[in-house]
Amino acid sequence: MIEDLDPVIHAPKRLAAMAVLASATTVTFTFLRDHLDISDSDLSKQMATLEKAGYVEISKSGRGRGATTTFKITGAGRKAYARHRAALAAILAEPGDS
Repeated sequence: MIEDLDPVIHAPKRLAAMAVLASATTVTFTFLRDHLDISDSDLSKQMATLEKAGYVEISKSGRGRGATTTFKITGAGRKAYARHRAALAAILAEPGDS
């Protein structure tokens, strides 16, 4: 159970980001920043950590003020998120739940 918790995903902001990404095809930087209610720099730092782990792909298009950054969960990220979520559910289950 506890060994299935992923330390990269477990941080609250990254867990919330993974939850959003798991239910979407792609998400823009602006949408995710506003949804999580965090600063640009904080979102960049959190997403760089997820990208480094291979859980998220980051794409950039355009230049300057019109540039758009989008995020997409990877197959490895989807599997890691599902495993982490199952571990949390098992930990939080009431005795006798099955």
